[in-house]
Amino acid sequence: MPDVPSVPGQVGILVLDDDAQGRGVLRQVLDSEGWSVRILADPRLMLNELSTGDWSLVIANAGLLGLESPAFQTLRELALVPAEDGARVRVLFLLPEDSGAAFAPLLDRDRLPYVARPFHLHDLLEKVSDLLVEIKAIEAPIRQVRRELVELRRRKQKTGRQTSMFATRESYGYTEEELAEYEHTEEEETRKKKSRKKLDLGNPYA
Repeated sequence: MPDVPSVPGQVGILVLDDDAQGRGVLRQVLDSEGWSVRILADPRLMLNELSTGDWSLVIANAGLLGLESPAFQTLRELALVPAEDGARVRVLFLLPEDSGAAFAPLLDRDRLPYVARPFHLHDLLEKVSDLLVEIKAIEAPIRQVRRELVELRRRKQKTGRQTSMFATRESYGYTEEELAEYEHTEEEETRKKKSRKKLDLGNPYA
């Protein structure tokens, strides 16, 4: 599938990654949200796109950038601009599975957002949506929308009636299978949190 140019008014995501399989996964999950996606494997091309395109988010493989490169420094500066100061672009770094430990301390020090490979696609998508909300590129984080959909689906199952609010959410395009998977993930997280709380209280049988 060819790259889609960024269109004014549309969420544009620029991806820098030289991992063929990883790029394919990123494109699939970002395309599923209807966003405009362009994928590059050369940091120099990325810098040119940043200066000429209308992008909301840059997702960059830190291993491809290197810590001393001009491209990394440019993205670092963009990431450090607070949203309240008029930031128009957010940055999310990808940490390679084999060398991510070399980048994490610096990113943690500067509080730069990142995800380490391998990652769960839901976690990646939620982090992406949170960054887009920061600059008002989208109205609500994906986790909030999905939770509302799950809750509305439960109400529909109990009452047997479709609610008007559910109909307005159809544009988000989540299938029943996707919502079921998300609901299962949420229940698992809740179960784990409850388990941790019991341990924190000093459960003598833990």
